[in-house]
Amino acid sequence: MGHGGDVIAELTTDHREVEELFEQFQDAPPGGEDRKRLVDALTIELVRHSVAEEQYLYPAVREHLEGGEALADKELADHARVEQLLNELQQRDADDLDFDRLVVKLRTEVTAHVDDEENNLFTRLRDGVHPYVLEELGNKVRQAKKSAPTRPHPGAPSTPPANKLLAPGLGLVDRVRDYVSGRGR
Repeated sequence: MGHGGDVIAELTTDHREVEELFEQFQDAPPGGEDRKRLVDALTIELVRHSVAEEQYLYPAVREHLEGGEALADKELADHARVEQLLNELQQRDADDLDFDRLVVKLRTEVTAHVDDEENNLFTRLRDGVHPYVLEELGNKVRQAKKSAPTRPHPGAPSTPPANKLLAPGLGLVDRVRDYVSGRGR
């Protein structure tokens, strides 16, 4: 699946990529470095995806959908739980006793969030937002992911304008750390 298209197509592609990483994790030998590498890849993808949604998708949900405030708040709460799990996983080695348990918990949270977005939120967006707006949001999300952080930052703001101001700087620091450490290669 390639990236591009409106915001729904872009984010759905991200969802499939994350599902594939979870499948690869499941197939990797327990306690091995492949599992840690895959959790790093999952973290990078999930954080970039979440930051882009928080910067552009959820403000649009608030603006364009009836009941959008409550919908966006629910999605942000989902993100906070996922980010906390990612933060816990970053502090563990693949052979730690609770590493696999945390990944199972992460997968459960992410799967529920994806199901809700694809079967509820995206349907409402498709029905209630002009295709031009959805296309523009897709472009903004793609751009945001390029400069987004690659590590969890649970204390960072998750709503505009603060998240739009801080995310590129955090992203730069994260990418330098990733480059130096070899993480995500």
